Amino acid sequence: MGEKKHAVQNAPPPPARDVLRAQSHPDRRAAADAAQQPAMAATSSSPLTTLHSSSFLSSAPSPPCNVAAPPRRRRVPYPRIRAIDLDQNTIVAISVGVVSIAVGIGVPVFYETQIDNASKRENTQPCFPCSGSGAQVCRFCAGKGIVTVVLGAGETEESKCVNCEGIGSLTCTTCQGSGIQPR
Repeated sequence: MGEKKHAVQNAPPPPARDVLRAQSHPDRRAAADAAQQPAMAATSSSPLTTLHSSSFLSSAPSPPCNVAAPPRRRRVPYPRIRAIDLDQNTIVAISVGVVSIAVGIGVPVFYETQIDNASKRENTQPCFPCSGSGAQVCRFCAGKGIVTVVLGAGETEESKCVNCEGIGSLTCTTCQGSGIQPR
């Protein structure tokens, strides 16, 4: 019986890398235990030894392992945008940006189209300030061509209007005398 115990204790320890992997993950620990059992069973056939070998990692004293396997780094692909990652604020911000771009392009295109269509049509709308006459009444002389000034003590002086030069009307500045409302 002493020989059998001696054989179990002299079994080669598993490589340090496998021990570290087995200790770090429960599924790997079970797989490492299963891999060790056939090797132990070949050296002894007693149920006591088999029972002892299943708890090999926890009960058998072994020297501390100073060699640690370097951690493997998984290659990380470029980050992907997933539908789950987009919250409501992000969706609203993207929507506002798209609408702003559409409006920023659409409004000038709309006005440019309206200007082009208006230039193709003939303009027959009369000028609003001069009512289509092409001339406006002078504001200084009220269309008389003469300005009356009260000097005092009942005296008045009449002179030619300096604004319209005595004509009583001015050329309309809106339509430049054409009588048609500009676009």
